[in-house]
Amino acid sequence: MRSFARPKVVLSRCIEFAKCRYDGSMIPSDFVKALEPHVDFLPVCAEMEIGLGVPRDSIRIVSINGEHRLVQPATGLDVTDKMRDFSSSFLASLQEVDGFILKYRSPSCGMKDIKVYSGSAKSTAVSKTAGFFGGAVVKTFPDLAIEDEGRLRNFNIREHFLTKLYALASFREMQKHGTVSDLIQFHTENKLLLAAHSQKEVKILGNIVANRESQNFADQARLYRMHLGEALKRPPRYTSKANVLNHSLGYFSEELSIDEKANFLRNIERFKERRLPFSALLAVLQSWIARFRVEYLRNQTLFEPFPEELIELCRDTQCEWSGSELFEGREAARGIRRS
Repeated sequence: MRSFARPKVVLSRCIEFAKCRYDGSMIPSDFVKALEPHVDFLPVCAEMEIGLGVPRDSIRIVSINGEHRLVQPATGLDVTDKMRDFSSSFLASLQEVDGFILKYRSPSCGMKDIKVYSGSAKSTAVSKTAGFFGGAVVKTFPDLAIEDEGRLRNFNIREHFLTKLYALASFREMQKHGTVSDLIQFHTENKLLLAAHSQKEVKILGNIVANRESQNFADQARLYRMHLGEALKRPPRYTSKANVLNHSLGYFSEELSIDEKANFLRNIERFKERRLPFSALLAVLQSWIARFRVEYLRNQTLFEPFPEELIELCRDTQCEWSGSELFEGREAARGIRRS
């Protein structure tokens, strides 16, 4: 079992931490509750920080003479400048942070798809944009793990968020007191995980590590961190994951029978057809890693990118197969027809 760096996550305070929404309510989140023992949360309510109380009249984004303003229709109060000033000063004050979990569709904290109205009174939405604080977060920290609590209801998004969050936290800890040898070890242990996300970036990262004689550690680590964020920017594609599975299979080419290899290759095709979850194929590889003692694969973060206790948060309940079905291909037992 791996040890993990403890990520630092800025969180909209109204999510599980305080009844500070405009109507005095709190947003429940099973994800945040499950995550709390494993991360350091920094809760913040941008609207309270600029002097709005609880409860309070709601605010909205209004287009005035082509400019987006943040106003409180009931009072006519314009808090645009206060919100911009707070966002700038708060984000500049953050020393160490790996990710953000923000309130979904909030005019202050929302990441995107926030309605823009034509007026402060009763009016229709004319477009969509980012919230004032949420937009500043994305602009200031474009390569961190940033999501809203609405999108995190999707298990694929949760998995990518956690994978990125823990990879960035691990690198941050390594970078603080690390050496060139530590950077090489980080790249080695994360190579398959990064390859599953971006073949292009993993090659660039490999070249950065290999070029250690021409740069000092600090410069090398900064360059590596920039491309690490780019590599993890988007969730991995099915084809990239399939390539990593094929690559991993190569480590057992001398030990497995022809039938075992053929069955695994068939299961890779089923995965590409969305008929098997990635985790099921990883489980098979892990059994072979233990059986044949392949230390290089044993240390790959691909097989445990975040704490085991959080895996249930990312389980695809629509595509669960038992071990016998995976190894023996019993599609009929689950009512799945061959294509």
